[in-house]
Amino acid sequence: MQNRTSLFTNAVIWFGVAISVSEIIAGIQLGSAAPTDSIWIPLILGHIIGGILLFLVGLIGARLRVNAMQTIKSTFGEYGSKFFAALNVMQLIAWVAVLNAQGTQALMGLNLGISFPIISFILAGLVGLWVYVGLQRSSKITSVVMIVLTVLLVVLSVKLFGLQKSVAVHSSSMLSFWNIFEISIAMPVSWLPVISDYTKDAKDPVKATVISAIAYTIASLWMYVIGMEIVGIGTIDVSQAILISGLGIPGVIILVLSTVTTNFLATNSAGESSNAIHKRFDPKRIGIIVSILSALLAISGIMDHYINFLYLITSVFGPMAAVLIVSFYLGKNENDKMTWCWNIFSWLVGFIVYQLTASMDSIFLGPTLLAVTVSSILTYLWILLKK
Repeated sequence: MQNRTSLFTNAVIWFGVAISVSEIIAGIQLGSAAPTDSIWIPLILGHIIGGILLFLVGLIGARLRVNAMQTIKSTFGEYGSKFFAALNVMQLIAWVAVLNAQGTQALMGLNLGISFPIISFILAGLVGLWVYVGLQRSSKITSVVMIVLTVLLVVLSVKLFGLQKSVAVHSSSMLSFWNIFEISIAMPVSWLPVISDYTKDAKDPVKATVISAIAYTIASLWMYVIGMEIVGIGTIDVSQAILISGLGIPGVIILVLSTVTTNFLATNSAGESSNAIHKRFDPKRIGIIVSILSALLAISGIMDHYINFLYLITSVFGPMAAVLIVSFYLGKNENDKMTWCWNIFSWLVGFIVYQLTASMDSIFLGPTLLAVTVSSILTYLWILLKK
């Protein structure tokens, strides 16, 4: 009988996904460009909607018992699913590289006396080792790691809160409601093409998916708050904040574990997506290759394109998820070429809408939700026409 993951395991996995330097940096971005009072409503709203999308997408994989990219085969056809799987592998390689670079950069700020390339390869090596061991065999260790990391982050949060002072926001372009909302929803949406890789093995599909989405949402909000706290002590640098708060070795542990736990999930999913492209691809081997490539990309300077890259992920997989959700829950999942072609068209229109509105300042709903809405409506129109 195949091993199934418990509710606790799913909660630990998705709590760990959100605990990353990238989420803290997103919080720093908000805290340094908008007054705190204006952040809370769009921040929470963006996370709630992002969490709902995570649940709806994750439940599809949990019910069908297939990985993330295999769930879309009935919606986009075999070639459509391979197309998105290939895009997913490419974006995960780059995403892991970004996360690796952020973690390495933060560790460099602690003056450890180790060069950027060496730290980057050490982090990649730890991720590759974890992928090789596998999630099932390392579940107990993963739980212990997450408990230790959570305790250390609580200590950091308390210390940062005690150091808070009145800091005026100085920004040439203050963020509006929908700008803040966009930064908030971008993170959960970036994990939409990944979540089913882990809910597919859950013992209880519905409860496990609910707990996964809630765990991610809570942890992500917490990381954003830590980022805002860092701005509140008069800096925008994660490593500097750790030094100011007096966390030496614990600070190093936080940065290493937070980078490795998040990167493991993304790297492991790259292997799962490659298997959806071709059955001969071994997920573990691909995962190890991805961890090596991520280190090389991190050293090459991918961090310079971080924000644009995050928005690119959202523009591709937000509309894709919208089409998948509407087709699965409201349609009959009909496997005919006309439906597949229309669904790809619905995705493409959503993608274009995002690209056209991304450069517009404070557009209503924000580019992500607008693109998701357009793709959803088009997909549902086809369902009505078929009826």
